Amino acid sequence: MLDLTADVRDLTAALVDTESVSGGERALADDIERALSALPHLAVERDGDAVVARTALGRERRVVLAGHIDTVPVAGNVPSRVEGDRLYGCGTSDMKSGVAVQLRLAATVAEPVHDVTYVFYDCEEVDAERNGLRRLARTRPELLAGDFAVLLEPTGGVIEGGCQGTMRVEVIARGERAHSARSWMGRNAVHEAGAILDILRAYRPRRPVVEGLEYHEGLNAVFVSGGVAGNVIPDECVVTVNYRFAPDRDPAAAEVYLRELFAGFDVRVTDSAAPARPGLDDPAAAEFVAAVGQGQARAKLGWTDVARMSELGVPAVNYGPGEPTLAHTRDEWVDLAAVAEAERRMAAWLTGTGR
Repeated sequence: MLDLTADVRDLTAALVDTESVSGGERALADDIERALSALPHLAVERDGDAVVARTALGRERRVVLAGHIDTVPVAGNVPSRVEGDRLYGCGTSDMKSGVAVQLRLAATVAEPVHDVTYVFYDCEEVDAERNGLRRLARTRPELLAGDFAVLLEPTGGVIEGGCQGTMRVEVIARGERAHSARSWMGRNAVHEAGAILDILRAYRPRRPVVEGLEYHEGLNAVFVSGGVAGNVIPDECVVTVNYRFAPDRDPAAAEVYLRELFAGFDVRVTDSAAPARPGLDDPAAAEFVAAVGQGQARAKLGWTDVARMSELGVPAVNYGPGEPTLAHTRDEWVDLAAVAEAERRMAAWLTGTGR
């Protein structure tokens, strides 16, 4: 059983040492459920391999603290090990250090100034259909209700507001098949795709400021496919393009932009996820930024589950002790002092002593 009275650094190591690759979170979810169920100030519910614990103190506001308990596949980096001030191991940064902070807050802050919902969910590191937070949003949205949310994703201890949207499209160049010995009788689609790459090379990213935070968009080819045989002029070449767009655009506007940019080519949308606006003008969010971030925040340059909370009408930010550039790496690590500092700041906010 997890010891929630342990130091947050030791708790992080215990979480890492319980392997929980996406789809295999059951043992860790069981441990979390047992540990939280022993706390009299929390009501605990289980949904698959997601665990939700809530206070019911009748406070004016409710805040949601959420984190995923799964990791990418282990790469010989479990169990954890300590070297100096660093804890190494799968999920140390993304995001078992953040989960450890959640668990410590749940155990130690019995009388928070806001009611708190703690959400520990499964399958964040795999395809969206399996995402535990998405499942809860669809089937148990009442468990995610709140006035403000924090996802303890790795941010290097900096508050990151909102998130970018993402869209993948297939841009298709057409040609005409012919024997490669008589190539002039056809039209090479792979060569035609050069114009698509020219557009991408000429692209200059937008850097819009949204609610005081500057986002940096990106547009990149991520796959190229084409060809029939070694002696055939290809009649189709597909360039898969990923567009990361700021939250002043929704997916519909992003699609319009891409179709205009690649006018003359067939464009097929294969995947998209909406962005989330920062929402830092919300009183609860402003209070959090003042108490935890010393008034500082930056834009989230990527997509996270804050977008799911935004869809439910809950302003949300990302804040966690892990370093995002280390996520998913074989030598993933977290600074143990940063984990303790994140717990301290979050506890001060929840107890009202950090204002």
